[in-house]
Amino acid sequence: MSQKADIALIGLAVMGQNLILNMDSKGFVVCAYNRTVDKVEHFLQNEAKGTKVIGATSLADMVSKLKTPRKVMMLVKAGQAVDSFIEQLLPLLSPGDVIIDGGNSEYLDTARRCDELKAKGIFFVGSGVSGGEEGARYGPSLMPGGHPEAWPLIKPIFQAICAKAGDEPCCDWVGEGGAGHFVKMVHNGIEYGDMQLICEAYHIMTSLGMKPDEIAQEFDKWNSEELDSFLIEITADILKYKDSKGHLLERIRDTAGQKGTGKWTAIAALQYGIPVTLIGEAVFSRCLSALKDERVSASKQLSGPNTPIKVDDLKTFLNDIKHALYCAKIVSYAQGFMLMREAANVSKWNLNYGGIALMWRGGCIIRSVFLGNIKEAYEKDPKLTNLLLDPFFKKAIAAGQDSWRRVVSKAFMWGVPVPALSTALSFYDGYRSERLPANLLQAQRDYFGAHTYELLGEEGKFVHTNWTGTGGNVSASTYQA
Repeated sequence: MSQKADIALIGLAVMGQNLILNMDSKGFVVCAYNRTVDKVEHFLQNEAKGTKVIGATSLADMVSKLKTPRKVMMLVKAGQAVDSFIEQLLPLLSPGDVIIDGGNSEYLDTARRCDELKAKGIFFVGSGVSGGEEGARYGPSLMPGGHPEAWPLIKPIFQAICAKAGDEPCCDWVGEGGAGHFVKMVHNGIEYGDMQLICEAYHIMTSLGMKPDEIAQEFDKWNSEELDSFLIEITADILKYKDSKGHLLERIRDTAGQKGTGKWTAIAALQYGIPVTLIGEAVFSRCLSALKDERVSASKQLSGPNTPIKVDDLKTFLNDIKHALYCAKIVSYAQGFMLMREAANVSKWNLNYGGIALMWRGGCIIRSVFLGNIKEAYEKDPKLTNLLLDPFFKKAIAAGQDSWRRVVSKAFMWGVPVPALSTALSFYDGYRSERLPANLLQAQRDYFGAHTYELLGEEGKFVHTNWTGTGGNVSASTYQA
């Protein structure tokens, strides 16, 4: 038999194929397997032709071709498919072998699988993989978490194939249980927010009558400044793209799809009680875009403002849009890191926030120069409660907030929807407010439901008022908030 494989990979869709070719190019022998076995042979005869990649005709065949301890990575659809493959693999593996789920699994599923497999002596890793097909082929961002005993076994492979930020690998151990997939989920949520913010900037510019090539030129400029990032870069490319009928972007139907990770982030934010408002709005914006037929009908019946959409100095206003986008982006990341911090506190994960920023610095969809500033912020102060309080980001928002406010107020007056830009600004104003109107909210809750409230200076003591004189003095102490 030919030499044994260093790792096996199950799932030969585009991500799986490219990750295998990446591993092969770094000197690792990979065994490829797919549930539809014909696809294995096709891959070996085409994309993997001339490589050291070997194929397997069954899971048993695949496991027999692996070095020990065996390492099996899956890139299959999240949910039942992952559980099904684990169930089939278990009789074939031995204690100390490693199963890696590289799909977009929900972090609670990953935590459950860690618990189940620990009892069987199998090490389990749930790893975020970001970067799309190009990242998978030439260097993705990898976010592994699960059983820490597995890390020394997979580290040489993962850190060889991942993207690099300078000489530093965009991959390190995240934490136990579902930590890796949780961090990937937040990454995807931030990705939703970044994309929505860029779309709102584009919408404002088109509303001002700018053509795709003009907007592309502006995005190219931004990409050489503070907003230097993958998403800004590809947006400029998309705006420039033409076919025989002209600019393709203008003919794409304005209804957005989603795979669920943004929704999971918003749900997790609600469960942990963290105000991740921008990502929530980004998810809802996709939902609203899907109501295309209703929107077309409503556009013929509902009126908006009559304020002309124009500015006195376009160059100055475009600079305002850039600063608004930058400030809102800071809030998006601040909220994402707030959510990770709370989840880490609850789950007892020891997350390295500067290390996470480094993992996202290269290879992944949200990669940007900006992440280097986040890494520095957490290196200076690992216990930083909020990115908004870091000197660099405080200064950036102080410099850009007037522009941010002008853009949001103009958009409101023009009737151009900016849900992400505006909710980010509302969060910033709420976070910097010493007092909010929640005192009235607590009084209302106590009035109709005897839910109690605390008095300033007497924190920790919950009291109830009989506001009408007829409601009684018994409080619903189980509803304290």
